[in-house]
Amino acid sequence: MLHKRIRYTLYLILFALPLFGLQCTKGVSQEVRDASKPITLNWWSPFNNSEDVKPIIEAYRAIHPNVTINFRKFRFEDYENEVVNALAEDRGPDILSLHNTWIRAWQPKLVAAPKTVTLPYQELKGGLKKEVITVLRTTPTLTTKTARNTFVEVVGKDVILPPSTPDGAEELYGLPMAVDTLALFYNRDILNLAGIPSPPATWGEFQGLMKKLTKLDQENKIVQAGAALGTARNVERAEDILALLMMQNGVQMTDERGQAVFDRIPTGLKGRTIAPGEEALGFYTDFANPGKEVYAWNDTLPNSLQAFAAGKTAFFFGYSYQLPLLKNLGPKLNFEVTTVPQIEGNKEINFANYWVEAVSKKTKAKDFAWDFVQFATNAKQAKGYLERAKKPTALRTLVVEQSEDFELGSFSKQTLTAQSWYRGKNPSAAEEAILSMIESVNKSEMESKAAIKLGAQKVNQTLK
Repeated sequence: MLHKRIRYTLYLILFALPLFGLQCTKGVSQEVRDASKPITLNWWSPFNNSEDVKPIIEAYRAIHPNVTINFRKFRFEDYENEVVNALAEDRGPDILSLHNTWIRAWQPKLVAAPKTVTLPYQELKGGLKKEVITVLRTTPTLTTKTARNTFVEVVGKDVILPPSTPDGAEELYGLPMAVDTLALFYNRDILNLAGIPSPPATWGEFQGLMKKLTKLDQENKIVQAGAALGTARNVERAEDILALLMMQNGVQMTDERGQAVFDRIPTGLKGRTIAPGEEALGFYTDFANPGKEVYAWNDTLPNSLQAFAAGKTAFFFGYSYQLPLLKNLGPKLNFEVTTVPQIEGNKEINFANYWVEAVSKKTKAKDFAWDFVQFATNAKQAKGYLERAKKPTALRTLVVEQSEDFELGSFSKQTLTAQSWYRGKNPSAAEEAILSMIESVNKSEMESKAAIKLGAQKVNQTLK
């Protein structure tokens, strides 16, 4: 009977801990009392939804009941300006989501992961008479080596930056909750009617399908597009698709200084007479050239996502975040997603597009903020988050399991071989330079060689 009462008493104490916060500090040092004071962390993001992150916040508060985490979602169009203004005015946030291409430019505004964090925890001590005490624990954070081994390859290249001082060591500046990749969406009905049993695995196969899948009317207007590819303004993420083609073709997008060099012939390909970037640009724009066998798209057609949702396009290149948009726009659309085509004989390369949780240099609770970022991105929390948010994993350990997912499998399979590239201090301006490069070829204003050289010059201007 005594044992039952003890167990019942312990249960009541443990259940009550989160309700009372870290108030059980009788007999503890001033250092512990200071560390146990209420803390508020403000977390801002343009793409996470509150219902997806709420369980993570609640799980963290169960361990650290003195911490309140206020999550706020912004419109993507407003987000960057809101964060810049807030940091300048010292009104937050502590934790912020940054696009993977922003990390290097934002480095001066961020605090790198400390080597250790010292935080308060509540423990039950004693024999028959149990009491709750608060203790400080100092634990190591994720090292750069462990981060590289834990997350897919592209993450380490984006979030681990060189030392800011000559005698310093490389540092970790953020961690992702998911990593999205560019994939190939295809209309099953269109392929079935054309007698095509499966989507193409190589770009050569992809090209060979265009004439069969593209339908023109008597005025030579496209009424069914083989693929939404070749133009700039009406192709979703055209800049990413072209960058993917460049990388697959052996292009080095930037050098060790971050300068754009995608217009050059890399050292390992010195035998080539045409720069691989120039070749990729020509390959891409051919799909919008009426004089080419692969003609399948032009700039008079609607936005590529809308055209695909309407059942007027056989192939569309997109990300997992566009799945719900497609389902909403085309509820009866019979489509599936597969991995993007590769260049036969070349190594597999895919394209990453994702967000990273980072900690502002303005935060007054660096240890708590970084501890929460690590907590939110660990395998246990990430698995639940990915299931709720329907996003591809950033963790190596979850890739195989998620690869079996009907909707996310293709995106997840590509994460291990996904790459990205640094677009300078003004990524939007760099992307605009890529789109202008495509347009100049579409309009016959320039040949691919001149267009890509000018594009690289414009991208490098964003670094100044």
